[in-house]
Amino acid sequence: MSLQNLKKEDPFAEDGLDGIEDQVGSEENYLHIRIQQRNGRKSLTTLQGLGKEYDPKKLLKAFKKEFACNGTVVEDEQLGEVIQLQGDQRIKIKNFLVENGILASNIKVHGF
Repeated sequence: MSLQNLKKEDPFAEDGLDGIEDQVGSEENYLHIRIQQRNGRKSLTTLQGLGKEYDPKKLLKAFKKEFACNGTVVEDEQLGEVIQLQGDQRIKIKNFLVENGILASNIKVHGF
């Protein structure tokens, strides 16, 4: 018994898939809330994917006042402006955004 690939088409060819790549895995409509572990028990929460209609500096100011933590806005080449907060603030950020009019279906919380 010989093992042969009887198909003559290239499975990696890009034929007839125009437009499908744009739909599959499009993450541009979501807000991503992630946690990154630093040294020891320290952690960093990031929020990315804010639309142009939201001012990240005003959001950061509201987050810092509401959650009693420090934070900053970082400019990334690929991701745009990313809000970083000290500590694990994932649930607090999600609740704050939902209470202030951002749909919960557009928010993805990542982490442990």
